[in-house]
Amino acid sequence: MRGQMMQLPLDIGSILRFAAKFHGDTEIVSRTVEGPVHRTTYAEAALRVARLGNALRRLGVKRGDVVGTIAWNGYRHFELYYAIAGLGAVCHTTNPRLFADQISFILDDAGDEVLFFDLTFLPLVETLAGRLPKVRAFVLMTDRAHMPANSPIPNLLCYEELVEAESDDIDWPRIDEHEASGLCYTSGTTGNPRGVLYSHRSSVLHAMASNLADGFALSARDAVLPVVPMFHVNAWGIPYSAAMVGAKLVFPGPHLDGTSLRLLIADEDVTITAGVPTVWMNLLAHCRDTGTDLAGLERVVVGGAACSASLMEGFEALGVRVIHAWGMTETSPLGLANTPSRKSAALPAEAQRKIALKQGRPIFGVDLKVADSHGNPLPQDGHSPGALKISGHWICDGYFRLDPVDAHAEPGWFDTGDVATMTDDGFVEIVDRTKDMIKSGGEWISSIQLENVMMSHPMVREAAAIARPDDRWGERPRLVVALRDGAQATPAELREFFEGRVSKWCVPDDVLIVDELPHTATGKLLKTALRALYAQVPVDA
Repeated sequence: MRGQMMQLPLDIGSILRFAAKFHGDTEIVSRTVEGPVHRTTYAEAALRVARLGNALRRLGVKRGDVVGTIAWNGYRHFELYYAIAGLGAVCHTTNPRLFADQISFILDDAGDEVLFFDLTFLPLVETLAGRLPKVRAFVLMTDRAHMPANSPIPNLLCYEELVEAESDDIDWPRIDEHEASGLCYTSGTTGNPRGVLYSHRSSVLHAMASNLADGFALSARDAVLPVVPMFHVNAWGIPYSAAMVGAKLVFPGPHLDGTSLRLLIADEDVTITAGVPTVWMNLLAHCRDTGTDLAGLERVVVGGAACSASLMEGFEALGVRVIHAWGMTETSPLGLANTPSRKSAALPAEAQRKIALKQGRPIFGVDLKVADSHGNPLPQDGHSPGALKISGHWICDGYFRLDPVDAHAEPGWFDTGDVATMTDDGFVEIVDRTKDMIKSGGEWISSIQLENVMMSHPMVREAAAIARPDDRWGERPRLVVALRDGAQATPAELREFFEGRVSKWCVPDDVLIVDELPHTATGKLLKTALRALYAQVPVDA
């Protein structure tokens, strides 16, 4: 017997329709590339999205076409998210921090037919335009006053003119929830980047799950500042999840320095923000140097890389609660969020802190297991490390044009490439990336554990652990460290800091102090570059 419930598709357009109808006067605030702060509402945004939908149709965009964006977090990018998906086309967000060759490969591989981009990236697109034969229209996301007088880009159009020329009366198509809605490429530190193709269903379910109390817990009472870029895994789904509950959205544009973020948090009464650790280290340094606080900010989501104890303590000292989260492009991205359970909240303070530094526990909609080399689940004892595998409604089961994910993959499971442990109540700790583990004398050493210890040193701004070849042990750990501005410390002092904090055989043999550490385009430490630069440097060099 079948239930007698309405059959309505889980489509992205329904999110904005709901926000416009029931939270129509809630603000969307943007720091713009052009300079001023722009203010609109969900109701006004819905009308602009309709006009943009008509403009896209006039440009020849059809169901299933791929439309590219290279843009910061702002109201125009938000409009594109909903207009492109609303037509049944695919919104392909591209990371401008990648190398030019990677960007041209991604745009060509995706088959972008129209490319929208912010003023900041005009020079970049001018250099790429001749290498993008599939792109038939380029749209600069600005008004006529800021359009360049001369540009080598063919068919360069003005975003605001396109929108203003259209009616806000549009007949949106009925969407099959399994249709593709978005496309995002992995950063591709080895080989070419690979595309992950999201569906309407996966994106809506991901937004609903992330809004659970044990997720980001967004509500109509919040003002949300997504610092994580909209060109990276849909800004962790926040443009969908915030609209779904009618939360105020605050977009930072290209202004991601500590001063700009603190002012935006204060001026717009931001209650929750989300981003990678490097951004938060800069914000905390600004607050420390200026003696300012983050009054009104209640919680910060830290993802993209492990949250160190010092980062968590820095926010807590300012009265801000940290939500440690984990995910990846292939998981839409949210897979884990670290919020206390009834059991963990009853533990002593020190035990609670250790749990808070883990990546978190799964939210409903995903399943996890830690497995041995044969795919067999390992004990959930918090001590047995193995391959972290994930399954769920918003987990990819194949890369764009490159099915399947892995010819040797276990059906129904995606191998994250992480090594992890899991407790009996689901708290997961990422021990390392499989390729970043250090094997010394037949024993595994976690680079993440060493980095977390080093990051708690008051003189250290950033640290990375890599393996260096060793004739006796095979590999030994080496720390590469960048100190805080004006700080002083010797390699010997930094090595001594490990005594009593890790097993003796895990203590790094040496520490190299450098000015800066290399990062990927999404802000993660670039271990491949670190190994190339420093793995072969002689000890005590």
